[in-house]
Amino acid sequence: MIGRQTIAKVHLEALKNNYRCIDLLAENSKTIAVVKADAYGHGAAQVSRALAPMVDAFAVAFFDEAYYLREHDITHPILLLEGPMSCEEIRLARALNFWLAIHSAQQFTEVMSLPVTQRPTFWLKVDTGMHRLGVSVDTARALLRTYRAELPADMVLSTHLSCADEIDNPFTQQQVTALKQLADEFDLPISIANSAAIQTLPSAHGKWNRLGLSLYGASPSAACAGKHLMPVMHLEANVIAVRTIQAGEFVGYSQTWQASRTSTIATVAIGYADGYPRHAQVGTPGYIHGKTVPLVGRVSMDMVTFDVTDVGPVNCGDKVELWGNNVAVETVAQHANTISYALLAGLSARVKRHYLSI
Repeated sequence: MIGRQTIAKVHLEALKNNYRCIDLLAENSKTIAVVKADAYGHGAAQVSRALAPMVDAFAVAFFDEAYYLREHDITHPILLLEGPMSCEEIRLARALNFWLAIHSAQQFTEVMSLPVTQRPTFWLKVDTGMHRLGVSVDTARALLRTYRAELPADMVLSTHLSCADEIDNPFTQQQVTALKQLADEFDLPISIANSAAIQTLPSAHGKWNRLGLSLYGASPSAACAGKHLMPVMHLEANVIAVRTIQAGEFVGYSQTWQASRTSTIATVAIGYADGYPRHAQVGTPGYIHGKTVPLVGRVSMDMVTFDVTDVGPVNCGDKVELWGNNVAVETVAQHANTISYALLAGLSARVKRHYLSI
């Protein structure tokens, strides 16, 4: 076997299971599969192909990501969540079957100025409190009144929830109410719910829901746990060295971890250049031979070290799970003071992806 065996195994049946499970939670909605950021690090083309028979549309962040899918023979409608970056993208969108999330009055008027035969499908993004993208509720109302007679039947009002993962935060319902009131005034369909809201906030369900993180088996909050989700990515790397150190000796840069007993240390071929979190704390779990083992010492560019003293014999070539079935990516994120989104999307191209259909 040639080459480093640092591999992200992507389980496509788990992916499809997750889509089905979440989609069933909102039977009166259609569920868009969000495959931005290379499908959260899982591989946008491969993920989209696997889901193509099940979904009505995909969503990405911007034009380049959508065009990549077209280059890989994905023919479904693709929603651009960040909208168009230029007038040229607006003009190209219809031919490419890209749906545009329009988020400014200028973009809205540019789209509406096109002949109907050249006008792309578009959504109007409304800022209900996130204050990142979108027109204000008042601006949206003014635009909709001005163009009321010309509004396309497939136009959707959308917004982005700022605290959907905080189940008791009343601001989420305020955002939902604001968009629904606007939609009712103009009899327009809505899209509000993300992964968290699909699972915990039925009032946010609309014609279209946008499924991102939970599609890949991760939970955006504790309230979403236990929804029969399966981790899609299993990240593993091989042991490349095993050594015994004595009590009082140190491991890694800056001597941040000191052995309190005679210890067996396994060096594993993954590091922050691969996307394993640089700030993972001592004690961050790995999994080998049926047991959880703690990270010791600092994460290096290409290597990490685990204390495998209590595991039994460990040899070079043995596999360590960094996250997957036995170590939740959310757990690793907590130990690194980050979020699972960042770990999945930040996995680098140095890590081989292997796609498994069973």
